[in-house]
Amino acid sequence: MAIACTPNRRRTPDDTLVIAIEAAMSTADPRYAISNWDGKLSKLVHPGLTAVDTTTLEPRLELASKITAVDPRTWDVEVRSDAKFSDGAPVTAADVAYTYQSMLDPKSDSLFRKGFTERFSHVEPINARVVRFHLREPLATFQTDIDIGIISAAGKGAGPYVVNELTTTHVVLDASPTYFGTPPRVQHVEIKFVRDASARLLMLVGGSADLIQNGVRLDLLDDVRERPRVHLDTSPSVFLTYLMMNNADPLLKDVRVRQAIALAIDRPGVIAAKFGGRAVLATGLLPPGHWAYNGNVDRWNRDLPRAKALLDAAGYRDPDGPGPGMRMKLSYKTSSDAFRVSVARVIAAQLAEVGIDVELKPFEFATFFSDVKKGIYQLASMQTSEITEPDFYFMYFNSARIPTKTDPDGGNRWRYVSSEVDRLTVAGRRELDRAKRVQIYADVQRHVAADVPIVPLWHEDNVVLTNVDVQGYTISPNARLAGLATAWKQP
Repeated sequence: MAIACTPNRRRTPDDTLVIAIEAAMSTADPRYAISNWDGKLSKLVHPGLTAVDTTTLEPRLELASKITAVDPRTWDVEVRSDAKFSDGAPVTAADVAYTYQSMLDPKSDSLFRKGFTERFSHVEPINARVVRFHLREPLATFQTDIDIGIISAAGKGAGPYVVNELTTTHVVLDASPTYFGTPPRVQHVEIKFVRDASARLLMLVGGSADLIQNGVRLDLLDDVRERPRVHLDTSPSVFLTYLMMNNADPLLKDVRVRQAIALAIDRPGVIAAKFGGRAVLATGLLPPGHWAYNGNVDRWNRDLPRAKALLDAAGYRDPDGPGPGMRMKLSYKTSSDAFRVSVARVIAAQLAEVGIDVELKPFEFATFFSDVKKGIYQLASMQTSEITEPDFYFMYFNSARIPTKTDPDGGNRWRYVSSEVDRLTVAGRRELDRAKRVQIYADVQRHVAADVPIVPLWHEDNVVLTNVDVQGYTISPNARLAGLATAWKQP
């Protein structure tokens, strides 16, 4: 797609950063955030006790000034003394307890209720600044878990921005005069909801938007970056794009078939052709640079002879040698997004080279995702949410997390079963010693990489396009919008 628009001088106000995003935001209340974009908005208005947005994904202190383990099931968190809500009231331990207890309440309809109920029995203030968390069992993920935003009983936040207006078309934020950190350099932020990708690009090129983050097809960037008033910046991300395989399927339950599929895919070729090189090859859930990353695992680089040999060994021989006959046929479901379909077509063509006939089936996302959760698929491709904690290996690969009729939201949608991975992932979330956790997750990564329940494809870069007048925007690995508080416009 060519961007046939003559770039204009910036047409947004000097005191306002205008962002174009692809989906609507519905709330800034961290307890009721439904979408990824809701979560990003809530972080700007309601910071958490910690924030997981560092390069290595280690949690940093935000509203908390100190975190102390009283015993393996009890943690005390001290709230920083200079934190104030946007109405000027101090952030207290009682506010923190209120936030968490409102989600633990059996009447709460927060999406976080289930996860927090599994983790915490109750949360109580010890004094004005110290809040005590009572855990149901030792949990090494505690400091990551408490990055959810804190909200006062009056609905106020302590972040760099406050919500001025939230409608079905946009949200307007104003800089908070009581923010404890460095005050935002731009007084207002307007986030416009623009579903069409071409329209977002035209807004940026035409000067009616200042910034787009991860809302552009990566194969179009080389065209856009040539525009004289557009600046492109990229950085590694924590999002994994992967090919899932239904491990309960009669064909795919054989590890040799899954390994052959992994060996048939030319991942560097896809990254070069479809992403302009803006992605990092993946070895598992965790990206390189993560504090628990282990790169010493089986790597399934493209090897067609080996892939064919594995299929032979699994009993799926080529029926006619160099002829057109295929060894097996698999269906491949994907979302109907045009770019994702084009990537899936490339993968399907590569699988055909080893004798796997792939029928591609694009679906509207809600239907696609429903089928995946029910296990009604053979192959499918998706992208994870932000992978911050190695405990995601428990969520995605522990057999207790296989979706069921009573618990359809389990993360192990590929129905992978390994008693050793079950044992290790439970041990990893209970071990409080960081060095021991690193070793446990190194073993987890080796086991999962060898079994190939999914094919980890790549970690797509975070990509930010800005008007050249925008300065100081920093990209976090999990694509949060904290950089808005440090950005400014040069005259």
